Amino acid sequence: MVVLICPGMHEPQLTDRFLQALRQESIDLGTPLIFPTQTYPAFSAWHIIQFLRQELMQRSDNSLLFISFSAGVVGAIGAAWAWQQSGGKILALIALDGWGVPLFGNFPIHRLSHDEFTHWSSALLGSGEDSFYADPGVEHLDLWRSPDLVRGWAIQKTVSGIERRSRSTAAAFLALLLNRYWEYRTSSRHQLNKA
Repeated sequence: MVVLICPGMHEPQLTDRFLQALRQESIDLGTPLIFPTQTYPAFSAWHIIQFLRQELMQRSDNSLLFISFSAGVVGAIGAAWAWQQSGGKILALIALDGWGVPLFGNFPIHRLSHDEFTHWSSALLGSGEDSFYADPGVEHLDLWRSPDLVRGWAIQKTVSGIERRSRSTAAAFLALLLNRYWEYRTSSRHQLNKA
């Protein structure tokens, strides 16, 4: 599994702080690819695909997990669709504050929002699966800069469609998701090796 980070339009130091916060929570991303938004538009799916083709040329594993923020969510969802159509596997797309971005696909999608209004209004354009919103609300950039400090509600959907809410931080919710997909990837590879 390759983790692709698709930042928004902000200083690269915020992404560095985001990754540092995840490491402090013992979240292992391996060696993630970080789409260079200082060089290319954050919202450009075409540029993300070109970046992926260049970076993954020598790798046999083309399964991706996207973690995207703000304008990067626009590019990430388009790139995920295109990557899947070209034969690649999308394990999941995690969108932090992708307000106003329609999020639909035949792969798992998760939303994290900086406040309840953003969570509620974004769900009108595709709620995805398990999600999180900050409560009390925080500034937009704080969700990316300091997910370890953002407290709120993790919402898990049961098989019967009922939502279960529990208090969490954004970083702990991300850890839950990443562990889920890491285990899925590991068990799938194990099953292939046994066949």
